[in-house]
This record gives sequence, C-alpha cells and structure tokens, in this order.
Amino acid sequence: MSPFVPDIDSPVLSQFSLQGKTVAVTGGSGGIGTEIVRGMAEAGANVAIIYHSSVEATSIAASFSDMYNVRVQAYKSDVRSAKPIADTINQIEQDFGHLDVVIANAGVCSRFDALDYDTESWNAINSVNYDGVFWTAKAAGEIFKKQGKGNLVITASVSATLVNVPQWQAAYNASKAAAMHLCKCLAVEWAPFARVNSVSPGYINTLMVSKQPAELMEKWLSMVPCGRIAQPAELKSLYVFLASDACCYMTGSNIIVDGGYTCI
Repeated sequence: MSPFVPDIDSPVLSQFSLQGKTVAVTGGSGGIGTEIVRGMAEAGANVAIIYHSSVEATSIAASFSDMYNVRVQAYKSDVRSAKPIADTINQIEQDFGHLDVVIANAGVCSRFDALDYDTESWNAINSVNYDGVFWTAKAAGEIFKKQGKGNLVITASVSATLVNVPQWQAAYNASKAAAMHLCKCLAVEWAPFARVNSVSPGYINTLMVSKQPAELMEKWLSMVPCGRIAQPAELKSLYVFLASDACCYMTGSNIIVDGGYTCI
C-alpha cells in the first residue's frame, strides 16, 4: 500500500494530529526552528531538536516537554558532514523507537557581492543550506526506506524563486533554489516510501532578518503587499500540516509564505 493513504474517512481535525509520531528538526533551537518544534509538540509529537551551537537547546527541550507533556530531547550535531548528521538521526531513531518526520530546517545567510566570494565564504553558505539538507535527507531517507514510510520537509526560501534586493546574496539564493529542486527530485525518487515537500518563507522576524540595517528593513517592507514581516509562530501550523496525514497526497510541493512578496 502507498505510504500516503491514511484513514481518509476519519474526522478532518484528527488527520492533523501528530500523536505518537516522532519528529526531528534540524536548526530547531532558534528562529523558525523553535516554533516548528513547538508546533509539533502542540500537535502531540515527540520531538528531537538537532542543533549545532545553541546554548539554549537543552533548556528549550525541557521547557517544551513539560509544557506539552511530550518527549522533547536535544541533540548536538553538524549537518555539514554526512557522518555526524547520519549518526545523530540514527541515534534519534534508536532512542525514540521510530522516526516519522524529519524537517531539514538548518540554514545560514550572509551578504556578499558575487565577485567578493572566495572558497571559504561560498562554502560557508552552501555547506549548510544545500549540502546540509542533502546529508540530512539521505540519513532520513535510509530510515524511511527501511520502514516503508516517512515524511521529509525542507525549509527553502522565497530566495529560491527570486533575487532579493537591495542586498546581494547569490550564495544564499542559489543554495535555497538548489534545496527546493532537491525536494522535487527526492519526492519523485522516493515516492514509493516517503513524501517530500518544502516551505519557502519570506521575511520572518528572526535574528537573520532583525539584525540587518534599518534601511534594508524599510526597503523590504515597501515590497511586501501585507506591509509587515511575519513572526516565526505564523509558520508552525503549516509545518504541522505537512508533517500530518492531512496532506497525504501532497509530495514535491513548495509552499510560499511571504505576505505576497513574490506576487509583485
């Protein structure tokens, strides 16, 4: 049987429940990632927070575990290399007993004129945003294939489909475009055993955005029809939807959440 067909006659709200599922989230200790973790826990999932350098990951895990009465545990890892992230994801499967959903959310950004990139600055972006997504996906896919069922969600960006201005960030934009297309490739290749979708946020009030100069923020807001940036919590319900059985026929899709930014 296809892994995409749950009990479609069950009440619609029950299809959004993640009760009994295990979800792993890379970049889960800050920004959008923390709200993804919160959303998963609110929907009843047990959650593994995968982080690289956060000093708050363990306390976030403990807080959410107490708040939502689910298991939330933090794991330090590095998505930039195949073995560390594979070891971590395999450990999560072992610790939790199974792994239903992996959300490849870790990402970094920097501003460079294209002619100013060197190997180090180029790789600093791509090793996380593209290579890191693939190594995370590969580790998850091996488990999903073994189980015969799984669900991968990739955090891409509106930068995957447009060129942000006035700042220049070719490496970031290209890495997110690559991650979005990787989603589609994996969705087709893994169709017998996994769903794969991506989310493309616009300007979200995370440290990546809020630390930028005021003149950049003013320019961005002038280009967003909604006239504001979003709060990270406004994305959590979408990730819950993608992680749930409520969208069991959706795979290979990229969902843009940007206040209309890509419409103009």
